[in-house]
Amino acid sequence: MADLDHLTQSLARNLKRWRGERGYTLDSLAARSGVSRGMIIQIEQARTNPSVGIAVKLADALGVSIATLLDRDHGPQVRVVPPGDAMRMWSTPAGSFNELLVGTELRGPLELWSWWLESGDGSSSDPHPDGTIELIHVTAGVLTLVVDGEPHTVPAGASVVFEANAPHTYRNDGTEAVSLKMAVAVPPAR
Repeated sequence: MADLDHLTQSLARNLKRWRGERGYTLDSLAARSGVSRGMIIQIEQARTNPSVGIAVKLADALGVSIATLLDRDHGPQVRVVPPGDAMRMWSTPAGSFNELLVGTELRGPLELWSWWLESGDGSSSDPHPDGTIELIHVTAGVLTLVVDGEPHTVPAGASVVFEANAPHTYRNDGTEAVSLKMAVAVPPAR
């Protein structure tokens, strides 16, 4: 539970900070992100821990990475993130999950993720800002990547790159678990 408390406090502190630095009111951030004003207030007061989708919408609207909202990106130029410090952001009762491994704001937000999808599981994402690129390398199983309604089969050992400004879903339609690494590059805020 300490990790969840740390996540909630980091989001509260950093969301307030970045909203202030961007000069956004609660209403303007709500309009830019599609997240309700009430939800933003709850997050800033550390009264709730939002879903990954809400956190991504807020990060996108602020032009920062999830890592920045989680305090994961401050420190020296070389930063080693130990295996136990990866931040689990999404999970299912079946055992699927994703973890934010590391991120940076240099030259625009850049994040490295690790995903595990059990058979029959999947996760959907809203469109990211124009210019956002996702690179995926599947290390086990067969990923079904659906971008703007079109499915793409990505077997173990294969990689895929796409512009993530359309709705997209990561699915495991097979019987073997899917393991993948993903890099997400978001253009810098203008």
